Amino acid sequence: MAPRRGVLRIIWRLAGTGAVAGVLAALIGFSTLGMLGVSARDGADWFEAIPGNLRTPPVPQRSLILAADGSKLATFYYENRVDVPLSKVAPVMRKAILAIEDNRFYQHGSLDFKATVRALASNIVAGQVTQGGSGITQQYVKNLLVETASTAEERTSARATTPARKLRELRYAVAMEKQFTKDQILERYLNIAYFGDGAYGIEAAARHYFGKPASDLTLPDAALLAGIVRYPFAYDPAVNPALATQRRNTVLFRMAQLGWAGKAETSAAERAPLDLNVTSTPNGCVESSAPFFCDYVQREILINPIFGATADARKLLLQRGGLTIHTTVEPRMQRAAQRAVDHYVPPKNSGHKAAAEALVEPGTGAVKAMAVDRDLGPSEKQGKTWVNFAADSDHGTSIGMQAGSTFKVFTLAAALEQGMAFGHRLMAPDRFTPTGFRDCQGKTVNSTESLHNAADGEGGRTFSLVTGTWHSVNTFFLHLEQQVGLCDTVKMAEKLGMRRADGSPLQQYASFTLGFNTVSPVRLAAAYAAFGARGRYCEPVVLTKITDATGHDLKVPQANCHQAIAKGVADGVNHVLRGVLTQGTAAGMGIGRPAAGKTGTVDGFSSAWFAGYTPDLASAVWVGDPRGGYAHPLRNVCLGGRCFGDVFGADIPAPIWRETMLGALDGVPAHDFHSPPSDYFSEGSGEDRVQVPDVLGLSPSAAATTLSAAGFSMSFGSSVTSDTYPKGTVARTSPAAGAAVAPGATVTIYVSKGKARAPKPPGGPPGHGPPPTFPPPSFPPPAFPPRPQGAPSMAVFAARDQP
Repeated sequence: MAPRRGVLRIIWRLAGTGAVAGVLAALIGFSTLGMLGVSARDGADWFEAIPGNLRTPPVPQRSLILAADGSKLATFYYENRVDVPLSKVAPVMRKAILAIEDNRFYQHGSLDFKATVRALASNIVAGQVTQGGSGITQQYVKNLLVETASTAEERTSARATTPARKLRELRYAVAMEKQFTKDQILERYLNIAYFGDGAYGIEAAARHYFGKPASDLTLPDAALLAGIVRYPFAYDPAVNPALATQRRNTVLFRMAQLGWAGKAETSAAERAPLDLNVTSTPNGCVESSAPFFCDYVQREILINPIFGATADARKLLLQRGGLTIHTTVEPRMQRAAQRAVDHYVPPKNSGHKAAAEALVEPGTGAVKAMAVDRDLGPSEKQGKTWVNFAADSDHGTSIGMQAGSTFKVFTLAAALEQGMAFGHRLMAPDRFTPTGFRDCQGKTVNSTESLHNAADGEGGRTFSLVTGTWHSVNTFFLHLEQQVGLCDTVKMAEKLGMRRADGSPLQQYASFTLGFNTVSPVRLAAAYAAFGARGRYCEPVVLTKITDATGHDLKVPQANCHQAIAKGVADGVNHVLRGVLTQGTAAGMGIGRPAAGKTGTVDGFSSAWFAGYTPDLASAVWVGDPRGGYAHPLRNVCLGGRCFGDVFGADIPAPIWRETMLGALDGVPAHDFHSPPSDYFSEGSGEDRVQVPDVLGLSPSAAATTLSAAGFSMSFGSSVTSDTYPKGTVARTSPAAGAAVAPGATVTIYVSKGKARAPKPPGGPPGHGPPPTFPPPSFPPPAFPPRPQGAPSMAVFAARDQP
């Protein structure tokens, strides 16, 4: 002990001279000089020199993800921190922290010499660090060394309770005071200090404990937070309110003692309750209002080299970079999509079925919404999943789902690109054995398996490009793909951004047009959006702008929009697909504005799709079973209050699309598609037309039989007078006999009530004028005219409209 007591006598003598460097040199010489490799003679010079490795990088700050309207979607952080300038910290907070931690901060130099010497002397006598004595600058240095440590070894060294660590902090503190003003150091300290319960920095602490910014802190608020810093775990007011209150009052007493707050004011503050309003800041996407879109954004930053050369660098940027991430998602559209998928496929349905939808803006590629009928979370819990079924595997770990008949659109587009007309007709047999197919490498890819029409298609006759698409006839499209060429069909899909969800190229087999490739809704929506944008394809994008903590703009991925196919070809596709919603497999799914789309029912009802769009918005919807569609098909299922024997694309996906679009486009002006080039009408409109049979003069029952045999439905109009056709027979039809109309159209018959009654001759008894005339009585026709004897029931005709 004697040598150490001798050291103390020397230190105190030096303290009287105020020679900071001399005292520290003495301390170095007597305690840790050997470890530092510096002689006692050179100690003062070594200490005063600015360390070559001194750096003050930004401390970790939380990153925000914002929706297109500026609302917050999520927060990411390694430490929950928001830097604020000293001007945005309430003055009472500044006083409170200085009162309890370093009340002479603005008076002393680089160090509070007396406190430092006292603490060092005590530590040297003890042989270890037993007393703090650190001022604001030294505490800032300690926190900074911990925060900027890049290895576990560096972090351990920064926290080590040794004289060597303390001296390093002192040396850095001297350098800091040379580099920054007192206000700058206090600001940095308040932003780096830990205030317990996951709150780093004064702004995060104020919002966490009181739900207010640091600029609005009151005297009792400030005293409480200032008291936490020394021992954040012990003085956490949410865990130890009694101990935290005692510590707060200690700070208030010290402020009064220093004259920094009035006695009456501090006494009132001591009696005040803690008045906490603890608010947690969620970390990540789980609690986001758009969790799967948020997850997509997170993965975009973590996997894209534009944000860093390595995965670790990108992760640090997201969690520590204080980014403000502006995205494309529209909350109104997101809500519409989420409501629709949850409505038709409830998250906790007993069949374990799932639904996913992605909305993409034509012409920009902006992803406007992304919804899955699940919460983001472990799939072991019902109604949760970590897998984003709307995204590719790199953005959501999904391996994708077979696209089904939604892929037929690429064959249609390839045919139109080659100049085929709407009226171009092909035979669609009941079964089709693919021959003459070659992939893009010239390899023959025929199939010995005979392919047939799906349950929602038909065959055994000829179809045009228009009607074959409307009725989604498999064998028609296999025949069309054979004519167009498999490679040209594949290239059309690739031009419109299609790839397998696992990132690999599309597989090329004869049944390509039937959609065996596994894809994601977001990719399919982007492809259909290109049709809505008249052939202009854009990569789907979710980021519009990112700024770092300093306000510097970072580079973000671009949509790379370009004219992928000719405008006229896209206009032709739009013309055909509009009919799907009025006369095809999705008839009745219109949304009250120009729209187009295509159903998709995958083989064996393993899943179902609908992809549709307007010039303003495109969407793709998938419904299936995450456990595997072939093992768990969409058969005999009840979802959303409805039960289905088999689920087609028009049964659940199309209604989801319709409900979403109605909500998403509410208030958005409607825009029409452009008319297709006239060349496509060179072989007619492509719409099947049949002539209305002549049933004039037949009884209603005979007319019904004739019309039904020709594929028409029938309705009754009001009775009419006729000089030609006897009473009780058909006197007129609408459309007229011989008119060319669509198959299955309704023909209205008008039954004769006989000849018109002849008027009475004029005249009367002599001496009298002609008798007065009166209009014949008029009676409204009955709402439901009685069915003539022998006519078939209306149910006969209504049944033809059922699937």
